[in-house]
Amino acid sequence: MNQNETPLFTGLKKHVGKKPTQFHIPGHKAGKGMDEEFRQFIGENALSIDLINIQPLDDLHHPQGMIREAQELAAEAFGADYTFFSVQGTSGAIMTMIMSVCQPGDKIIVPRNVHKSITTAIILSGAKPVFIHPELDDRFGISHGITPEAVQRACEAHPYAKGVLVINPTYFGITADLKKIVDIAHSFDIPVLVDEAHGVHIHFHERLPLSAMQAGADLAATSVHKLGGSLTQSSVLNLREGLVSHERVQTVMSMLTTTSTSYILLASLDTARRHLAINGRQMVEKALHLAEMARNEINKIPSLYCPGIEILESEATYDYDPTKVIISVKNLGMTGYDVEVWLREHRAIEVELSDLYNILCIIAPGDREEDIQLLTEALMELSQTCSSTYEHKEVAVKVPEIPVLSLTPRDAFYASTEIVPLRKAVGRISAEFVMVYPPGIPIFIPGEIITEENISYIHENIEAGLPVQGPEDDTLETIHVITEQRAFK
Repeated sequence: MNQNETPLFTGLKKHVGKKPTQFHIPGHKAGKGMDEEFRQFIGENALSIDLINIQPLDDLHHPQGMIREAQELAAEAFGADYTFFSVQGTSGAIMTMIMSVCQPGDKIIVPRNVHKSITTAIILSGAKPVFIHPELDDRFGISHGITPEAVQRACEAHPYAKGVLVINPTYFGITADLKKIVDIAHSFDIPVLVDEAHGVHIHFHERLPLSAMQAGADLAATSVHKLGGSLTQSSVLNLREGLVSHERVQTVMSMLTTTSTSYILLASLDTARRHLAINGRQMVEKALHLAEMARNEINKIPSLYCPGIEILESEATYDYDPTKVIISVKNLGMTGYDVEVWLREHRAIEVELSDLYNILCIIAPGDREEDIQLLTEALMELSQTCSSTYEHKEVAVKVPEIPVLSLTPRDAFYASTEIVPLRKAVGRISAEFVMVYPPGIPIFIPGEIITEENISYIHENIEAGLPVQGPEDDTLETIHVITEQRAFK
């Protein structure tokens, strides 16, 4: 196939070039009927292709024309048998993956540090999660991936599980031995589903970890918008057929996708694929060069540390993506949150994330050497103004044992609930999610029995200044639990 072609984007431009009179939605009619300030800011070209699935433009729910051709080109570029475009972001693609293989009551093996879209899909599908604890890194206070050995044990204990889900790479760019994990799961005829939200670029450079399709995974939800050059909310779902059928995936994807699909997002996927297929290696090479420059300069700054390949010390840290620049600030006398705020308020620099011990900067092809210089100069200034401790601090990273799952998350989510004080919730079944970050692992999810250890762990982290996410009561004084059935007198 000719990866220089963009059938979807080209088709849109040809349609717009005919200047059709539009008696269909959207009602702004190429911008003529919308707020003038916004129209001028967005521009006529973008508004002209803000269209809907009229016959000449194909239909994402049943692609037969230009969308189908664009998806076939994408499948070739990503090494997949089929590629599905998602205008619901990678969250929608992840939910499609899980709901394509799981029915109510089915088991799915997942890491404990999962994105909320995964737990949402587990609730919607009625699946029963079998959790594996990810490896914890005491040096940086973050969680990595799961090991092949842990997957082997989980598959042996649950040989009829409908899927093994792997985060590859993690938010911090770390990967496990995905090929080995795939081989283990496939030996049980269990499909491997990959949350590849932060790895669209790794497929296009030999110095980066194996992509999901290269490792033989069955499904991979991949954020093209994060690091591949498409617009925010546009992603792809790649499929290697065998254990999962493309017809089933198309059906589920259609169920979860709006019928008012954005052709601006779809066109950005088509052109981003072209850019990656033709220029991907060159783009990644540039990002790797800039990341190496940043890492070298940051490691010259007192009290800061930016790890490289030395972060790979275990089976859970098999490979890594150097474009994810982890900056440890634990010897700076400030938390990562404080550093993020300082950079924003003093130098108008925004980072990808921060936690108690680190900030994370993502280096992409859109960055320039002057951007790296601005970052390193700002960090040097911050270091000089801080009262640094200059001492190595051990980070105590721990999580409580995974609670007993008393109900499926779906049954718990839809059950009758009542509100009780958190400190008095021991022994009750949670109806809510509670997660503390870092290391980003749920303390409990709907359906799990709350323990004293859970509650103590929550309060320890609150006292340490870490944000607790999930419950409706953001004060953490109360929590929703499953209503207990009482006997009639």
